[in-house]
Amino acid sequence: MTNNTLNNTEQTAQSGIKIYLRNGLYFVLFLIAVQLLTTLTGGGLTALGIEPRTVNGLFGIFFAPFIHSSWGHLFSNLPPLVILSVLLMIPSVKHYIKASLFIIIVGGLLVWLFGRTAVHVGASGWIFGLWALLIYQGIFRRKPLDIIIGIVVLIYYGGMISGLFPGQQFVSVESHLSGAVAGVLFGWLQYRKRKQTAART
Repeated sequence: MTNNTLNNTEQTAQSGIKIYLRNGLYFVLFLIAVQLLTTLTGGGLTALGIEPRTVNGLFGIFFAPFIHSSWGHLFSNLPPLVILSVLLMIPSVKHYIKASLFIIIVGGLLVWLFGRTAVHVGASGWIFGLWALLIYQGIFRRKPLDIIIGIVVLIYYGGMISGLFPGQQFVSVESHLSGAVAGVLFGWLQYRKRKQTAART
């Protein structure tokens, strides 16, 4: 491998990292801007969350992950959302986008169908979906990178398991469970698709 090739590879990697960081920063700023608007409207945006078994609540599936009930709610969700997003982006950004859309829509629909009568907002369902998917991939995909990431997630975010059990006041456990189920379902569908593709070749 020539020096020019090495330099080009290094520049490409650095460019990719800069793009991730810039897009990540934009996303964080977007969530902060949404929370600022929520604060300025006296919590008005929270009405756009998921309200189970209501027609208007269906639209909340697409808005709820980006709306938080308070600044504390937002800042408690930001670190795991950013970290788990980065970990899932490492193999493929396209895979991350597909997984996130699936988790948000399917997880949100499950909350709409089975959630308590309340307005559910926040990114926690999305977070639990990413968390469950990363662990699932580490177990079933059996690729070294997926296994390492799965172990890291278990070590640093193993305590998230407690968020799957009821009894926590002002916490949408339904969102946590629904997100986790959606994450595992996405992982299983991808695993099944790969097995079917491999069987044809």
